[in-house]
Amino acid sequence: MKLQHLDTVMFMWCVSGHKSDKLKPFASLISKTGDGYLQVALPILLLSSDKGMQLIIATLIAFMIERPLYWLLKNTLKRNRPPQAIPFFKASIVASDEFSFPSGHTSGAFLLAFLIAQYFPSLSLLIYIWASCVGISRVLLGVHFPTDILAGAGLGTALGSLTIIIIGQ
Repeated sequence: MKLQHLDTVMFMWCVSGHKSDKLKPFASLISKTGDGYLQVALPILLLSSDKGMQLIIATLIAFMIERPLYWLLKNTLKRNRPPQAIPFFKASIVASDEFSFPSGHTSGAFLLAFLIAQYFPSLSLLIYIWASCVGISRVLLGVHFPTDILAGAGLGTALGSLTIIIIGQ
């Protein structure tokens, strides 16, 4: 079975039926928290703590690497979003760009989660639950396949790790 076919089958299972309809209002709200505002606001809110400035610097460096790389991957690989790949499917929201792989919302969320977990370990569980919900919301809203989310989570985590190595923490 081809990966794309398996991905489509998993996607359709996630978005079909009443289970996803009940979750769509929550998914829409969670997805909006991944639009980038929290990636700015949370480090600023933590600025007054002892590791706040380190987090701000790490976040700036990390997103200076992540955003161009995510954009390059997305526009080089050019994977169609579910509404373009599945003729009868209509997403619940309009995606912010044309292509699907990797998920930028998920990449940004996991990048922030990784950095927060490095500097504020007590927030790890909460921030990783949020990042996971952002990724899941993108599938439930019909703008990403499951593997887009896995790739976004991997990209964000890898770039978070690279950032920590670069700044020597």
